[in-house]
Amino acid sequence: MTLKDSREALDEAKAKDRPHEKMKRKVYESELHKLQVRLCKLQDWVKEKGLRVVIVFEGRDAAGKGGTIKALTEKVSPRVFRVIALPAPSDREKSQMYLQRYIERFPAAGEIVIFDRSWYNRAGVEYVMGFCNEEEHKRFLELCQPVEKMMTDGGTILIKIWLEVGQDEQKRRFEARIEDPLRQWKLSPMDIESYDRWYDYSRARDMMLKMTDSKHAPWYIVRSDDKRRARLNCISHILNQIPAKKVTRSKIKLPKRSNKRKYDDQSTLKGKNFVAQKY
Repeated sequence: MTLKDSREALDEAKAKDRPHEKMKRKVYESELHKLQVRLCKLQDWVKEKGLRVVIVFEGRDAAGKGGTIKALTEKVSPRVFRVIALPAPSDREKSQMYLQRYIERFPAAGEIVIFDRSWYNRAGVEYVMGFCNEEEHKRFLELCQPVEKMMTDGGTILIKIWLEVGQDEQKRRFEARIEDPLRQWKLSPMDIESYDRWYDYSRARDMMLKMTDSKHAPWYIVRSDDKRRARLNCISHILNQIPAKKVTRSKIKLPKRSNKRKYDDQSTLKGKNFVAQKY
């Protein structure tokens, strides 16, 4: 290797280590539009082929799961892309097999189910905050690989994504939620309590990745300090995991509207209750 080659390699390594400049909104929206067009084509392909897809989003509080899922789903049909964000289990659900309430929501043919937090709650918040004991946690981690192998062997496409936010950025987002009335609903007492347990969550994450990262159901990590880049990278990755071909649609032509039995259909609305036009 020449000296020039060495310098170029060093410069390239330094460039990779430097944080990216925040993506501009105009660039982000342009790239997002391109990806959302591809998502619409993927939707047609999933329906055409009767595919079953499960996408799991996990990560620390304020890692950007909700915003990424919104970007992923805002231009597609909720009948194909179904988002599942379960509340805390009821007393009845606590008495069930742990995975039961998640399995009930798995996709049928032609559906993509997105879990905004999933059965991996047991590996994270439940373990760190003491909602399950050491034995339950250990047993769960041991069972993940065989259960997920059964899913993928049965034809389900399983994509697992971990959004990794840094300490400083998480703090900034929490502070923004405290001040912004439009975001305060995102900040729960559990978030505040978990904020002080950064390294407990890190160790729980490390155990989870070690025990449940497999060839048939690997984890993919996305750095999410820059929300816009994280969303684009996530969507691009998902599209690459489900290779889709364009489904040919019949060209649609609106028929001529019939005037048969025509009448003044606006006059019949007079005197009805209309919403005030304030805008």
